[in-house]
Amino acid sequence: MWEELQLQIIKPAAWFKFGLGLLVTVALYRLGLTVLRLLRPRMSQGFYPVLHGLLLLSSLLLLLGLSTQAFYLTSSPLFDLGKSVMDALQATGGQLLLIAALSLVAWSLIGEAAGRIVPSDEFNRRTVRVRTLKGVVESTLKAVVLFTALIAVLQTVGVNATSLLASASVLGLAVSFGAQSLIKDIFNGFFILLSDQYGVGDDVDLNLGAVSGTVEAIDLRTTSVRDISGTLHIMQNGQITAISVKSKDWARVVATVDVAYEADVDQAIRVLEQVSRDLYADEHWHSYFLSEPDVQGVTALGTDAITLRALFKVGPKSQYAVGREFNRRIKIAMDEAGISIPYPQRRMSFGDGPLEIRLVQGNAVQANPAQGDPAQVELAQGTPFPHAPAEQDRQSPLVTPPLKRNAD
Repeated sequence: MWEELQLQIIKPAAWFKFGLGLLVTVALYRLGLTVLRLLRPRMSQGFYPVLHGLLLLSSLLLLLGLSTQAFYLTSSPLFDLGKSVMDALQATGGQLLLIAALSLVAWSLIGEAAGRIVPSDEFNRRTVRVRTLKGVVESTLKAVVLFTALIAVLQTVGVNATSLLASASVLGLAVSFGAQSLIKDIFNGFFILLSDQYGVGDDVDLNLGAVSGTVEAIDLRTTSVRDISGTLHIMQNGQITAISVKSKDWARVVATVDVAYEADVDQAIRVLEQVSRDLYADEHWHSYFLSEPDVQGVTALGTDAITLRALFKVGPKSQYAVGREFNRRIKIAMDEAGISIPYPQRRMSFGDGPLEIRLVQGNAVQANPAQGDPAQVELAQGTPFPHAPAEQDRQSPLVTPPLKRNAD
């Protein structure tokens, strides 16, 4: 046997056959392993290792038998086994089994290769591009594997795949007229990916804010966007007419603060400048900025307040954290400077009847008028309203005329 091996080992054809045998063995082993994993929940705990060991042993014997065929070692006791396996693989059933095994191996290799492509944690255009194309390429290659396996199966069972494809092309042309939306989705998705309009991880507004959130997945047909509430929106690419990307290349924080008309505007601007400079100079937040803050001063005179504004150019997806930190700092700084920030006030209703207020000496007493009577409130002199009712002498009451309240 060693003399035969020495003669055959130098032949390239023998090594080519050995490679095919190795591929067949691995494919059949992966197919058997997949079947075992599917049956594992239904078998006892100690039975799975036994079957797994038998599968390994069978795969090893199969590889040795195919190797004796590849190197034509007729004196080997496994030569007949290899010949039987080769004959079985040439039969229809063996070819179908081999097609299924090879397709499974190709499917698994594509998934494992895609899983090893781990983009950087840093958010940039390259990371977005890798995440997006990773899913698209993986799904496309798996579709090619399925299509190739289908053609191989048809050829094996005796169906002329060439004529079938020709018929399918004519049928596809007829179907295409009824599937124009699908074709539109695919073409639009192709150009979105080709021009890198947006990708996985980008913050987007689609169709002028109809859908807003972070892109979780994108393929040739659909785009999946998850909003801030956790809802996943799946849009067909053909229906996307307007795209606003908030995280491409850089972002901007529009930092605004309203101050009262009674406030010193120049002092408020100085506070805004100081807060902006401190935020920019902070060791932790400085890395978020791409340029120095641009304090623009008074940008609007509203009905209730004066609006001050500063602009911060920051890295993509950094505008949210920087904006929250600015709001915290400007509130503290305005309070320390004694500058009030206006806020809406609400008028409270006490019913439809007139409101009667009495100022008396002593503690406050809130009356409980009968149904339909005007509401009466007694307010003690020097005591904040309201206060717990108390029975004390009241002297020299000062009664104000009933106040009419406009119904809101």
